[in-house]
Formats: sequence, structure tokens, C-alpha cells
Amino acid sequence: MINTKKLDRILKKVEKPARYIGMEQNSIKKDLNNVNVKFAFSFPDVYEVGMSHLGLHILYNLLNSQEDIACERVFAPWIDMEEEMRKEGLPLFTLENKEEVSNFDFLGFTLQYEMSYTNILNMLDLSNIPLLSKNRNDNHPFIIAGGPCAYNPEPLADIIDFFVIGEGEEVTLEILNIYKMHKENNYDKDRFLKEIAQLEGVYVPKFYEVTYKEDGTIQKMEPTEKGVPKIIRKRMIKDLDKMFSPEKMIIPFIETVHDRITLEIFRGCTRGCRFCQAGMIYRPVREKSTERLLELAEKLVESTGYENISLSSLSSCDYSQLELLISQLMDRFEEKKVGVSLPSLRLDSFSIDVIKEIEKVRKTGLTFAPEAGSQRLRDVINKGINEKDLTTAVSYAFKEGWSTIKLYFMIGLPTETDEDVMGIKNLAYKVKDMFFSMPKEERKGNLKVTASASCFVPKPFTPFQWVSQDSIDEFNRKINLLRNSIKDNKVTFNYHDSKLSYLEAIVARGDRRLSKVLVKAWEKGCKFDGWSEHFQYDKWIEALEESRIDGSFYALRQRDIEEILPWDFINPGVSKEYLIKEYKKAVEGELTKDCRLGCTGCGINKCFTGGVCN
Repeated sequence: MINTKKLDRILKKVEKPARYIGMEQNSIKKDLNNVNVKFAFSFPDVYEVGMSHLGLHILYNLLNSQEDIACERVFAPWIDMEEEMRKEGLPLFTLENKEEVSNFDFLGFTLQYEMSYTNILNMLDLSNIPLLSKNRNDNHPFIIAGGPCAYNPEPLADIIDFFVIGEGEEVTLEILNIYKMHKENNYDKDRFLKEIAQLEGVYVPKFYEVTYKEDGTIQKMEPTEKGVPKIIRKRMIKDLDKMFSPEKMIIPFIETVHDRITLEIFRGCTRGCRFCQAGMIYRPVREKSTERLLELAEKLVESTGYENISLSSLSSCDYSQLELLISQLMDRFEEKKVGVSLPSLRLDSFSIDVIKEIEKVRKTGLTFAPEAGSQRLRDVINKGINEKDLTTAVSYAFKEGWSTIKLYFMIGLPTETDEDVMGIKNLAYKVKDMFFSMPKEERKGNLKVTASASCFVPKPFTPFQWVSQDSIDEFNRKINLLRNSIKDNKVTFNYHDSKLSYLEAIVARGDRRLSKVLVKAWEKGCKFDGWSEHFQYDKWIEALEESRIDGSFYALRQRDIEEILPWDFINPGVSKEYLIKEYKKAVEGELTKDCRLGCTGCGINKCFTGGVCN
């Protein structure tokens, strides 16, 4: 246990001490001397962000449901806290027992965003754990990682001991059970790693060797250990009704990003948007039954006291029993003033009946994601919606009294022209005009339209994994085109930092040579890169130059279809042939139907069954 006197002294000096004290309602504190396995679950960002992540609540409660396992939480300390910890020589600790992270058996990171990787290094350093896996011995915890970004684990290959590819609920327990056996029978680190490397979904980088061609592309990647698979198949939960789902959520003392119950209604997506990694890697669609969801909602409302239930999935309006689910939730919780919200609405799924149910308790702002400014570009990305969908949805929303509308777009999508970019302004203005074209007595509230544009980052396992990203200068030119043309105080234009998106593209499609860049960037002081006030672009560029790595090789280069990609050794279920076919259709502006309307041949049903693929 850390020195609590030092901690008390530090907490009086920092901005939000509640980030570091634990003891929240529904948190679980076990006697660490009475368990076989100690697991520290780490979210490499600040407490408020990490506590809003559903995966944390699932794994935390799942592992703690096992008598001989303790799972405790650790987050990246904010700048003020880190400064005081380093001054006082206080190592990184878990919230529950205030135990040093280095005393745990496992330190598990969830990889939700590439630009949080420097925080991982910072947290290892604060824990007095060597940054590179080759420098760690039997006394150090295993550093493991999972989450969506683990689908390209290579930039962290020298840092993480092993990765879990896919859904972690079942495989994490399998790993910990094997560890318990090894611990009881003359524990040997390498023997343990060799055994778990044979589990479906587990990747141990040290057992693989990569060779490169003269042009810097990959020649081949081969296993160096006997019995280690050449291809890693993702892990997948087949039956969501039978899987572990938390009946309690920890209630933070301070406001977090999502202060509400998150009810996961299904996994996967059938839409096939070509920019969307999640829509490819989480296939097939598997739904929870309304009975199971109502049972979980009942328990979560009772155990948390939250007044809002957010129905979470990649495309919640596609849940086959959505109207039934919402009306039953409203019937059950209306008296308790518990509202229901949908995080983001697809315009073509905008159901008037659904919205009428939701608004019974309270109105929240409505968020729509047209993604692209023109119909041509929406067809390129296979968004499958048109302008009429937007106008129908918005006109209904205005009639029902909504006046705050958010529109999400991307700039820099493949084949984009200036005309497509200006379509973002045109759509935002159209929404504004629709409001003011209503008779004055029918308008409710004060109109606010927000158009947000992120810079497109090509991701692995999407049909756009081969395309070049726009340069920083080109992104900025397009952003300025919009900034200079949106001159209406009812329309707000927000945009992402193009430099940050450039670096995200480098890491997202990077290979294992990037590990040294990450270490160098951290040594130069890079951390909390996703926070604009702490992002240090120049330091990143120095780190790339000193490592003799050309960032444009990863971000701006168009790949050949035949090229071996750093993540090609992973099988996500969706075939490469399908991604190539979708890429070619994108170039032609051809649509692919929603696979709930009939199989589109993505390949998932050849190796993974479940959900709509049954």
C-alpha cells in the first residue's frame, strides 16, 4: 500500500481530488492478501473519461464476481496530480486499495484511441515498470491490452506483453485461470505466454518476426515459436443474453462525460459504412432480448439512482425491437422520472413513434450524422441516406419542440471535392431555414445548429484502409473554406485539429517500428495528446525525425491492394476480398445494401456465426 500520509498531503493541492480517492458507491474493495490474482484495469486517460466507458464496468464487475480475483481501477493522473506524485516519490496506485500498480499480476489497458498511447508509457513510468516488454522480468506485472485499437497492435508491439483481439469477457477469465495454474506449479513467464498464445484471440508480439522490403513495406511476418498460430482469430461472444452484464455501475463523486446508465442493446452493425472500423470488426450483429434488457435496466436504476438510460450500440435505431423496448422502459420508469436517450440517430431510422416515447420525460438535443455534405459522397462512403431523410427528421423535430440540432460530418473523405465540402454549409443552412420557415407561433425555443467536422482518418479493416489521407495543408484549406463561408450566428461550425488527425493516421496504420517513436515522443514530454491544451505537435515531429521515420509513409501514402499490411495476420471475420470489393465500389459511388436485407458476402458467416448471420 502506498504512503497515505503523502497522498493526503497531495490531495489538498490538486484540482479534483475525487479522481483519486475511490470509495464510490458500488465500487468493490477486496483483501488483496486473500486473492490469487490481482488485476489492475487501466484506462489511459483522465478519470472522468475512463469512468464513462462501458467496457470498464463490464470487466470490473465480471472479474470481481470471481472469489479469487481482485480487479481494481487506475486512470492517468492529471498534470497537477502527476507533478505532486513525482515530487513526493509516490508511485501510481489503484483506487480501491491504494496499492502500487507494480504489485499487481496484470496491468490491463483498454485501447480506445491511438492518441492515448503516450499516456500508457507515462503510466508505466509512474509505476516504475520498464517501458519495453524485453526489459521486464518475472517480478513485473504482465502488461496487456485490448479494445478496438488492438486490431492493429503493431505500434505497441515492443511495449505490450500480449493483446486480446476481439471481445474480452470470456478470454480474460481463461487467461487468468491459466495464470493461476502456472502460479501454483513453478511459474515461468515464457511458458505461460506460450500457453496463452494458443488461445483464440491472444497475440504475443515477441513470438513473431517481421521482415521488411527495401521500400519499407512488409516482406513477411512469421511466428518464431512452435505451436503459435500464424493468423489470430478475433474473440466473439455468441449469445449476448447469456454473457455477463453488470447489474451495478460505480457512481462517481464528480461529474463524468456520461453521467447515466449505459444499456448495451446489441453489438455489431449491418449498415456497412466504408469509413467505419467498428462496423466491420464487431460483426455479426447480436442483439440482447427486450426481456433481458428490461431486467438489467430495473437492476441498474435501483443500484445507481441515475435518471437517464442511454441505449448504446453502433446504430441503436436498428435494434429490431426498439419501439417495444422504449415503450416498455417508459411505462416502467416514467413515474420515477427516468428518461431514455439514443446517443446518435441515423436519419433514415428516425422513428416518430420512438421520439414521441422518449420525449415523455424530457427533451435532450438531437444529434444526426450525415457524415458527408453531398449525396455523391454519401454514396461513396455507403452511408445509405439522402437529404430528404434529413429534412423529414428535422421538420418533425422542430414541430415537436426541439431547437438544438447537432450535425456530424467528416472532411477529407476519399474522392471529396470542394463542392462536397461546401455541402456541409448548405445542409446546416437548410436546417436553419427550415426552422424559420415555420410560422412564428409554431417555433419553440432558441434555434442552435452545430455542424462539427472531423478530419477523416483511414483505419485498418475498412474498405478505406488503402487510401491516402489528406495532408494537413489540404485539411486546413477545406476547413477555412467552411469557416469563411459560415457567417450566421445560428450556425456554429466546429472542427478537429488537422495535425492531431495526421498523427492519429500514422499510429492507426503503423507497424512495429513506431514503438520507438512513441517512446521518444513520451521522453520529449508528450502525453494527453487528445487534449488540445497538451498536444505538442512539434515534439511528435522531432520524435519521428530522430527515429528516422517518415510520417507520410503511414498517413499520406496510397497503398497497393497487394501490399502486406501490418494487421494482415489478424482475422476479424470480414474477408480482405470483401474489403477490396467495397473499396472498388466506393470509387464507382456504388451502394451496398444493409445486410439485414440479405447477405452481402462479407465472409463473417464462414468463420463466426450468431445474430443476423444465423
